[in-house]
Amino acid sequence: MTEQQPVRQFPGMWVDPADDPRDTGTTPRGEKAVLADYLDHFRMTFEMKCEGLDAEELARRSVPPSSMSLLGLVRHLAKVERDWFRLRAAGPDRPRLYWSEADRDEAFSGAVADESVGAEAFADWEREIAFAEAFVEEHPDLGESYAYRDTDTISLRELLLHMVEEYARHCGHADLLRECVDGRTGQ
Repeated sequence: MTEQQPVRQFPGMWVDPADDPRDTGTTPRGEKAVLADYLDHFRMTFEMKCEGLDAEELARRSVPPSSMSLLGLVRHLAKVERDWFRLRAAGPDRPRLYWSEADRDEAFSGAVADESVGAEAFADWEREIAFAEAFVEEHPDLGESYAYRDTDTISLRELLLHMVEEYARHCGHADLLRECVDGRTGQ
């Protein structure tokens, strides 16, 4: 059951501007700080779209034949964070999340209405974000490159831009999915 939404000064918005956790009141300076701020903004936006939903609501699928759900997106974004920051950039030999040769769409196919599945997905996502944030903090050079695929490389700048794009796209999906659940739309 969805929790009751608070009365808002601006009822058409997700949160009132004064209560928006994405507005820190500071303006980032420098390219790296701006990229990290945009990525953090979209991560927080995505998290807001999932707040207050139960297991069934998080796992609710969009229109057929799509297997997309908010929970599937949480799992997908945990996988993406891990793939790009931990496996490609940092390079440790770790297994991929929510992916196998047998089911390359495991992030979505395994997103079922079970509290433990949701808890695990959010824990994985939060852990991978913490790793990514620490990795970015420890690497001051945006031009530093990492192995990407077999012969290509990607710079930290390109990686951060890719992640901003990834989250921006999925925040749009999350808007539509959340609207299907309880009618909420927003900034």
